[in-house]
Amino acid sequence: MDVNTGAMTTGLPPVLMVHGWAGSFARTWQLSGVETLLQESGRKVVGVDLLGHGTAEKPHDATAYSDLSLPIRQIAKNSVVDAVGFSLGAIALLHAATINPNMFRKLILLGIGDKIFEPHDPTESALIISGIDGTAELENTLARQFGNYARHSDNDPLALKAVLQRPRGELFTKQHASAITAEVLVVVGDRDFVLPADQLARSFNNTQIKILKNCDHFASTDNFSFIDAMLDFFKD
Repeated sequence: MDVNTGAMTTGLPPVLMVHGWAGSFARTWQLSGVETLLQESGRKVVGVDLLGHGTAEKPHDATAYSDLSLPIRQIAKNSVVDAVGFSLGAIALLHAATINPNMFRKLILLGIGDKIFEPHDPTESALIISGIDGTAELENTLARQFGNYARHSDNDPLALKAVLQRPRGELFTKQHASAITAEVLVVVGDRDFVLPADQLARSFNNTQIKILKNCDHFASTDNFSFIDAMLDFFKD
């Protein structure tokens, strides 16, 4: 676990920022300047590096990743926090909220959709792993793109493969979603492969959905419309 904390200038709770698979707090939220914008709006930022990513430990044993949301829960403890998570980070936030439905006051889920309610398909992980191993077919640009992310100089490809091969716990359900007390903002690009996301958005008690125009999965965190929506959502 790695925690990066910014200065707080308001009485609002801290905002946890969680990256996606093969990302990190530094690369996803700091390098793009999103963390700075959130701090300048008066919010305290707590950056989280999930296990296998960034400055966190990077075990190669898939079973080490069975509790993906552990660092999030360790940070929040018994406090209510705000949070934004992208892709795997959003999944980890939902896992934390399944364990403690009252953990979050405001929650932004970026880059996930209705497939969260479906059992994991091992062939999808195998496709990404083929990209990491360099065995993906040339026409499979998505697998090759994931592979390029995994081979970034800051990453350990074997650890990232282990993340994909982790034991999957209880399936997230609409009942889990309806128990979450947070105000939720679901954000997804109109060119994101995770679409649709309507069922996910409707499953929460207090939710909004924003579709980013001309935006794919990988461009979501840098999208100006997303950043504007995030700052507006976390302004109070």
